[in-house]
Amino acid sequence: MLDSTDFTTQDIDILAGSDRQLNLRLFKPTGVDAAPIVLDLHGGAWVKGAYEECFARDEAFAKAGIAAASLDFRDAEHGYPTSSIDINYAIRWFKANAAELGLDAGRVGVTGQSSGGHLAMLAGMRPNDPQYTTIALPDGSPAVDATVQAVGMNWPVINPLSRYHNALKEREAGTGWVGDIPERHDLYWKTEAAMGEGNPVLILERGEDVLTPPAIWVQGRPDPVHDYRDPNGTVDLNEPDRFVANYRKAGGEIEIFDLEFETREEMSSDPQVAFFAKQFG
Repeated sequence: MLDSTDFTTQDIDILAGSDRQLNLRLFKPTGVDAAPIVLDLHGGAWVKGAYEECFARDEAFAKAGIAAASLDFRDAEHGYPTSSIDINYAIRWFKANAAELGLDAGRVGVTGQSSGGHLAMLAGMRPNDPQYTTIALPDGSPAVDATVQAVGMNWPVINPLSRYHNALKEREAGTGWVGDIPERHDLYWKTEAAMGEGNPVLILERGEDVLTPPAIWVQGRPDPVHDYRDPNGTVDLNEPDRFVANYRKAGGEIEIFDLEFETREEMSSDPQVAFFAKQFG
């Protein structure tokens, strides 16, 4: 991969001409023909984040010769599965428009942070799920799907249901980090049934027929918000280790990269870039 400081940015509405917008900012390395592309998803417990939070990470990708795009997907009161619908469409849109944009349709990945990491994995596991593929590409577009070559996650909320239960338990105990996290879950997910359905941990434990592309989990420690044990579960593992065990059992390759919690934000781009560079070749 290129070691460069040169890149360009472009703001695109990928639903231009429809009844709503779906905006992204594309960071593209200069001097790279047919660059691989990573779609980047912000966090915020599905409610409070903004796509600008991805810009620093996407600059790091572009400087390494990998194009990256921060997506302003639907979240908050729009509710599940609108985020997944927008993400699925964006992956297909990039593949359909890769040649025009100077990208490689065969090297597409997805990454995200916190709730964005959850959405990234959900996109990687369920690229052809009918509930996520409801936005059609424009007439005349090539036939493409939303499969990805690799998935990156920074401290994902990998199990929305257990995190909801854990936050309620910790609020009762007076733990300070909880804040309005349960309310964010309620706004986006609406029901605990939905938190269980769109749930990568439980998807694997239910034995659903899903894809398991190569993945990385970057985790700051200690992190009680993302690295905890399901208070209602019977598995004697914290959620990162529980997911990794299930993912590997299902045939997927996944690595966990640990960081110090205090420096995780500024240090997380390097392992992500190295992982995708390896996967894209």
